[in-house]
Amino acid sequence: MNYDLLIDAGNTRIKWALAAPGAALGAWHAQGAHMHADAADFPAGLMSALALPPGTGPAGRIGRVLVANVAGQAVRDMLAGWLAAPALGIAPAAVEWFASVPQRAGVRNGYRNPAQLGCDRFAAAIGAHALAPGKAIVVANCGTATTIDAITADGTFLGGMILPGLGLMATSLAKNTAQLPQIKPGKLPEGFADNTDDAILTGCLAAQAGAIERAFELHQAVECIISGGAAPYIAPAVPVPHRHVENIVMIGLHAALRAA
Repeated sequence: MNYDLLIDAGNTRIKWALAAPGAALGAWHAQGAHMHADAADFPAGLMSALALPPGTGPAGRIGRVLVANVAGQAVRDMLAGWLAAPALGIAPAAVEWFASVPQRAGVRNGYRNPAQLGCDRFAAAIGAHALAPGKAIVVANCGTATTIDAITADGTFLGGMILPGLGLMATSLAKNTAQLPQIKPGKLPEGFADNTDDAILTGCLAAQAGAIERAFELHQAVECIISGGAAPYIAPAVPVPHRHVENIVMIGLHAALRAA
């Protein structure tokens, strides 16, 4: 069996998934995630998922590879080197670096300059449209940055918003305001906060949820898809109809390959 390998190289983590031919969106044979500092564990994790012992010859277990990388040239070069390893047996022509184009997988890119759109946002839009076809939707990907984008019922990506992610907001306050502590995301406090840590958290969560609500109303959407590492914290604070989807970028990559 030749699996499809999907890689989402973000600002903080490198995520990957293996999908069997004909698998439903998001139905992974195996998946993994590595912080950039631990990225060297990626090849071993992939080999283990393919049940390949170290030092084996060309595997021939991966048919197609689609990589979305927003982490820069150094990460791209590192991934390219790993994907070229003889042990994986991946044909060079099988590797595609996902990019934002005018149209793909049923989504039309309405950015003024389509190539300027971050490839992760384009993949998220494709994934969201594939999960909710025929609906006007907003997709919020809540990671290092929070991106909130609007897609029409017929699959037109209209554009969106970018703001600092939940952790980045809190860190910025801690670093740039005297005597404010560094906090970690947690549960939204009830009502008004009566201590500084909770006041920072309440403000940051309210800003994230408020931006999502604003986009939802502006687009007159019927559903919001929320994804990303901070989604479990932000989603409960969002007052509009929504669902939490794990790694919408990966699902978009899967949908793009299935439509190819």
